[in-house]
Amino acid sequence: MHHLPEKRYYSIGEVAKAFDLNTSTIRFWEQNFEVLKPKKNAKGNRKFTPTDIEYLKRIYHLVKERGFTLEGAKKQLQLEKSNQLSTLDIIQKLEHIKEELLKIKGQL
Repeated sequence: MHHLPEKRYYSIGEVAKAFDLNTSTIRFWEQNFEVLKPKKNAKGNRKFTPTDIEYLKRIYHLVKERGFTLEGAKKQLQLEKSNQLSTLDIIQKLEHIKEELLKIKGQL
């Protein structure tokens, strides 16, 4: 995933570009995953929140990186919701710790 700047809302184009996906894939996932609830403006344009982006990261990880079916990804998200901490969260936290440790190592 490409880095998204910190904003309150992201357009579907920004989101698709960040995930290197088609906008149709984002809309398809929106229809299939209840957790994705982008706001829509008066013109009907989707505005994704940082929370939506976090769910998209999880969905992307499960479907594109781990090869889950959409049904399998839905079940996994439900499990994660009940467990509160997803595998992706753990991986991201460990990567952050690794970065910090490498910075410290470089300072030695």
